[in-house]
Amino acid sequence: MKLLYAPINTRVKFFSVENAPALTAKLNQYGLYRGDSLSVVRMAPLGGPLLVQVNGREIALGREIAEKIIVEIE
Repeated sequence: MKLLYAPINTRVKFFSVENAPALTAKLNQYGLYRGDSLSVVRMAPLGGPLLVQVNGREIALGREIAEKIIVEIE
């Protein structure tokens, strides 16, 4: 499933990134690595970003980025 469609407050595991190796490097800089457990805290209205909690931190991700992140429900 894509992160964009993950239910709010459900724990998911970061599995991979769809066809974007540069995005993987960018997510690693944010502290988000393959295998990390995360959850969507909030989705901003009107096409705004998702607020994601990972490793005790909150990260805002744009919807285009969230559409490329593949996750599995834990």
